[in-house]
Amino acid sequence: MSTIDNLKDRTTPVFSSDDVTVLFVLGGPGAGKGTQCERLVARYGFAHLSAGDLLRAEQNRPDSEFGDLIRHHIRNGLIVPMEVTIALLEAAMRQVLDEPATSASGSQEKTKKKKKGKFLIDGFPRKLDQAIKFEEAVVPAQFVLFYDCPEEEMERRLLERGKTSGREDDNAESIRKRFRTFVETSMPVVDYFEKQDRVVKIDATSEPDQVFAKTQAELAKRLSDDVVS
Repeated sequence: MSTIDNLKDRTTPVFSSDDVTVLFVLGGPGAGKGTQCERLVARYGFAHLSAGDLLRAEQNRPDSEFGDLIRHHIRNGLIVPMEVTIALLEAAMRQVLDEPATSASGSQEKTKKKKKGKFLIDGFPRKLDQAIKFEEAVVPAQFVLFYDCPEEEMERRLLERGKTSGREDDNAESIRKRFRTFVETSMPVVDYFEKQDRVVKIDATSEPDQVFAKTQAELAKRLSDDVVS
């Protein structure tokens, strides 16, 4: 996790936006971000990186120096320090980009040509300073996919999910803390990118198939054919 040591001082992105396409995927807890990301991966071959999943995996990793810190923040609906989250995301991106390319015949080929990557970063950035630091130190994002859904519907979905998910934050008290955190910290991120015409807002109250159709239509307007062909 040596990446953390130089994140604060780094002012040049480690990846080029010519080689790496990043979409930030935001929406309140229960808006359906994960479901839509799964479909985008299956249809277009994006790599899906969930900031929450990476943090939960890290907190459960034996001997993780950040495990207790992450656990405390998640349990209390707080945002984990950005250097930890950004370092986990950058490491996951490197892992994807370092994988051998797969040829048309399905065989893996090692090549000197730099591999291009396209990533959905789900549930990040959660705060404006995270957005600014990620674009400064890792790579600028193309835009934010923002799934907009009323709190009442999101709470209903999360409580239903909590019956089987086993996640300790899928309970009414934690859910409401997460809603408050999202409104107070993540909506300024959406506003920041919206002022730059870098937000695609999707109504997420519909059934998943309808939401995905809207998402596909918006991506077709915004991304080149080699990304969404």
